[in-house]
Amino acid sequence: MAVTKNHPINVTLKKALAYICNPDKTDGALLIHSYGCSPETADMEFEWTRQKAREPGPHLARHLIQAFSPDETTPEQAHEIGKQFADEVLGGRFEYVLTTHIDCNHVHNHIIFNDVSFVDFKHSHVNKRWERQTRRISDRLCAEHGLSVIPQNENKGKSYKEYSAARQGTSWKAQLKADIDKAISRSTDFEDFLLRMEIADYEVKRGKYISFRAKGRERFTRGKTLGPRYTEEAIRGRIERRTRAPKPQRQTVNLLIDIQNNIKAQESKGYEHWAKLYNLKQASRTLNFLTEHNISTYEELEEAARKIHADFDAVSEQIKGTEKSINDTALLMKHTTIYDELRPIYEKYKKAKNKAAFVEKHRRELTLFEAATKKLKGKHTQSLDELRQATDGLARQKKELYGEYQKLKQQTAEMDVIKRNVELLLNIPHDKEKNREPDL
Repeated sequence: MAVTKNHPINVTLKKALAYICNPDKTDGALLIHSYGCSPETADMEFEWTRQKAREPGPHLARHLIQAFSPDETTPEQAHEIGKQFADEVLGGRFEYVLTTHIDCNHVHNHIIFNDVSFVDFKHSHVNKRWERQTRRISDRLCAEHGLSVIPQNENKGKSYKEYSAARQGTSWKAQLKADIDKAISRSTDFEDFLLRMEIADYEVKRGKYISFRAKGRERFTRGKTLGPRYTEEAIRGRIERRTRAPKPQRQTVNLLIDIQNNIKAQESKGYEHWAKLYNLKQASRTLNFLTEHNISTYEELEEAARKIHADFDAVSEQIKGTEKSINDTALLMKHTTIYDELRPIYEKYKKAKNKAAFVEKHRRELTLFEAATKKLKGKHTQSLDELRQATDGLARQKKELYGEYQKLKQQTAEMDVIKRNVELLLNIPHDKEKNREPDL
C-alpha cells in the first residue's frame, strides 16, 4: 500500500536535491535514479530548461513522495515501482531525480521533477485531477507488484450533484426541476416524457395543471409553481423544439439491460416496460451490425473482436513508441543545445592562463557543458536543425496515428458491446471459453 503526496519547491532546490540524495538514506547512493539529467547537476539543468519557458513561473520544481506500508516491500522493489511511477506520471517529458529512502520504519520514494518540460518548455499542470490520476497510477502499480491498495473513500463514484446534495441538502423543487429537465432532454414526445418521469419514481397527475409527486411525498407539486418553463404547454413546446429537426447521426448500439438481474426493473413496472422496449431496439441494431459485417456464428464474432483489439493495441504501441522517440529526440536536442551554446566558453577555458580563476568565474557553464558532453557520448552527430526536422516528422506521424487510434477505439468499444449483447441474447457466460459454435 502506498500513499502519495506532492508539494512545490519554490526555493532551495539544490538543498532539496541534496537531502533526497543523501547516501545515508539511499543505501550508499545505490537507490538513486535520474532521467533527463544527472543527480549532481540537476538543479542547474532544471534552471536551464526553465529559462526556455515563455514565463518563468513561481515553482522551481515539484516534490512527489510515494510512501509504502512498513515491511510490505523491499527497498529494491520500492525503487523499481518508483521508476515505473515517475515514468508514467511524467510521461518522459520532465527531468527528474528519484531516490528511495530506507532510514526509517517504512520505505518511501522521493521524486523531484522540473516544473517545466524539456520537450515543449511548458509548465506542469498539477491540480486535483492530476493528483487523482497520480493516486490511481500508484495504486495500480502497487496491485501489479502484489502490494495492498488503500480502499477508496465513501464518496468515490458520486457525482458532484450527488455529493453536494448529500452534504448540503437539495431543495425539493430544485430536484424536481432537474429531473424534469433531464426527462425532457431524452424524450421523443410528451408520452415518452411521462414514462420517463414514472421511471424516475414520480407520479404525474393530468388536469387543468400538470402536477408531480415523488415517491414518499404526500402532496403533488404543480408544474407552474416551478416556473413558466414547467407548465404542460411549455414542456410540450420544449420537447417539440428539441425533436423538430434532429441532427442526422449514426445509430450506435448500446448494451442490453439484464432485466432479470436489474433491481430497478424489479421495483418499477414503468422501468421494466421501458427496458423491454429499449432492449428490442438494441437487439435489432445488434442484428443489423452482424448482418452488415457478414458475421453468422459466435466464433466469427470472437475472431472479429480479437482482430479489432489486436489492431487497437498495435496502434497504441506505435503511438507510445513515437512519443518515446519524440522525448528521446527532445532530450538529445537539450544536451546538444547546451553543448553548442557553452562550447565557446570551454574553448576559452582551455586557452586561459589562470584556469582556476576562469573556473571560479564560469563554474556553472563549465559544469553544464561537462554534463552535456557525458550525456552525448558520441551522439553529437546531428545538427539542431536535423533534430528539429526529425521531431516535426515524428509529430506528424503521431498525429496520423492518433486519428487511427480514435477510430479504432470507437470500433473496439462498439464490438465489445455487440459481443456482450450476443452473449446476453444467447445466454453465453461472459468472457469464458465456449465449447460450441452457436448460430446467430
